[in-house]
Amino acid sequence: MMRTRFAFGKTGFEVAIPDNYDCAVLESRAVQPLADANAALEQALDHPLASAPLEELAKGKRRVAVVVCDITRPAPNRITLPPLLERLHRSGIIRADVTILIATGLHRAATREEVDQIVGPEIARSYRIISNDARATGQHRHLGATGRGTPIHIHNDFVDADLRITLGFIEPHLMAGYSGGRKLVVPGVAAEPTIKAIHSPRFMREPLATEGSIEGNPLHQELLEIARAAHHDFILDVTLTRDRQISGVFAGDPILAHAAGVRFVQEHCLNHLEHPADLVVTSSAGFPLDLTFYQSVKAVTAAQHLIRESGSILVVAECSEGVGSLEFAASLKTLQSFEAYLHEIATSPVEIDQWQVEKLALAALQSQLFFYTPGVQAEDLGILRNRWFPTLKDALKAATAELAPGAKVLLVPEGPYTFAKVLRPATETR
Repeated sequence: MMRTRFAFGKTGFEVAIPDNYDCAVLESRAVQPLADANAALEQALDHPLASAPLEELAKGKRRVAVVVCDITRPAPNRITLPPLLERLHRSGIIRADVTILIATGLHRAATREEVDQIVGPEIARSYRIISNDARATGQHRHLGATGRGTPIHIHNDFVDADLRITLGFIEPHLMAGYSGGRKLVVPGVAAEPTIKAIHSPRFMREPLATEGSIEGNPLHQELLEIARAAHHDFILDVTLTRDRQISGVFAGDPILAHAAGVRFVQEHCLNHLEHPADLVVTSSAGFPLDLTFYQSVKAVTAAQHLIRESGSILVVAECSEGVGSLEFAASLKTLQSFEAYLHEIATSPVEIDQWQVEKLALAALQSQLFFYTPGVQAEDLGILRNRWFPTLKDALKAATAELAPGAKVLLVPEGPYTFAKVLRPATETR
């Protein structure tokens, strides 16, 4: 048996694969953590890329908006926020004039306990902190539309600020190519009409709107255009090691600093596989990304880059908060045909969270999907109900049932946090 520790919830667990398969483990490349992350943050804020130092940039400003990731992202805000806030205050800005916006997009608002986790108890007690409510009437300002016609609605506190800053981290993203930078603005602090538009079939079915794709990615360009319209001024993004330590710091101009972070990930974190796998067993990267089944779709789309045509994917995710939003849960539960669903939404008004069902349907038409997600039940998954299993043993048995001896099985313990490409075409068969 090949035994491998997988990210699952807060504790993880062991996955064992029989020896009669050609098994391999794909882990995040071993990027070293910075020897002194605090010193690197100080240096980046005082000598940012293509920008004046933050303290200088903040002088004379009255109101500042700082956007941070929500609980579903392991961004190290408790490390990155203090030196940033210190520079704002040294420039003359008082605490009462700083608003910290939690980039929830269409996710639920952060609880009081989660706010403590996101920013730290001391900052939580001392600053005005607001979760973006994309559905709230009057909370967002209309800023026109993009060249492609996307309506731009961004949170009032971001638009009305004199200095607009985002804090994030950079990793592959299933549609935008990479997270960080402009994604903290949209969907982070955008309103429902904007979020629906950027998640429409127009972008979801675009081949270049996928993990690791920036050049020519129309969704990436759309997000940049919206962030520019909202006067996105400054970013502080980091890259992370396998155990979530800071490996790189990128501060300054929102476009150029983010691009530098993307290059770092591409150069230091990309794995290459010689051949595609017949089966990928992957996780949803453990807590906090595997809180819901909604987020586990990212594990599916990331694994698709690693399998042969019609290959199989088994996702293990705790899903302690269940399926996800009410809209996503309803769409998934009633899903009875992938083809019919994709045809139906192609010309219909975009509904909240349909995009994640769409990505799942597109994946299911190309790959065999299997799920061990104990926080949800078979009846929650519509047409996928027969692909859900109550135990990991049952899921592994089903996923390997049609594999020939010697088939290539790839184990990906950290799911979408592992960035890899196959050197030979994924249509190759054994």
